[in-house]
Amino acid sequence: MLKIENVKVEGFEEAIRGMRNSWESWEKSDSYIDLCAPKSYGYGVWKMGPKDFDLAMRLSKAGASHAKYLRMIVVWADITAGMEWWKQFDTYKVGTVSSSTSLMHTLGKRLLTPEDFSFDDPEDPLVLTVLNTVNEAIKEWWESGKKVGSYEWRRMQKLIPMGILYKRTVCLNYQVLKTMYHDRKGHRLDEWKRFCRWIEELPYSQLITLKEVN
Repeated sequence: MLKIENVKVEGFEEAIRGMRNSWESWEKSDSYIDLCAPKSYGYGVWKMGPKDFDLAMRLSKAGASHAKYLRMIVVWADITAGMEWWKQFDTYKVGTVSSSTSLMHTLGKRLLTPEDFSFDDPEDPLVLTVLNTVNEAIKEWWESGKKVGSYEWRRMQKLIPMGILYKRTVCLNYQVLKTMYHDRKGHRLDEWKRFCRWIEELPYSQLITLKEVN
């Protein structure tokens, strides 16, 4: 299970202006403000012109050192996924920032339900056994007086399965998304396939995917 919400993308205008600094070719920039275009993704009505797009694509294809302008295009999103996906996401520490929900502070406030996990089949008897085991540990912590740091509290924390859902507000940029996309687009985990499809939906995603415009 992977859910991506509240997406915001900014920095195109600044990134493309900076992209031309090396050649002092600002007069060749053909990006513009489209007063008729609907605002989306937080980057307003700024539109990239064909000359700017051609240069941006050539630099992106040339490699990370040539495409450093991609680091100036910033993406924010709320992502909900299981820990098995987040563990792999955390491989990409450079260029990412995140603030997550916390089991340390919230586990034990209520009993858990199948909706709290990324199980493929919530009705699987083994899944239900795991869920019941965790909930029994929560109840035992309640009965013990809800002391943080106690044996019951530690057991409750340690019994949580890998499929528990976490929500994080993440901040990334187009350069790190490019690395993620090309590393993970063929990954066996469905969550990565969904993540890569989301990347393809971002504005001017060709700069990340290197796919040509149809």
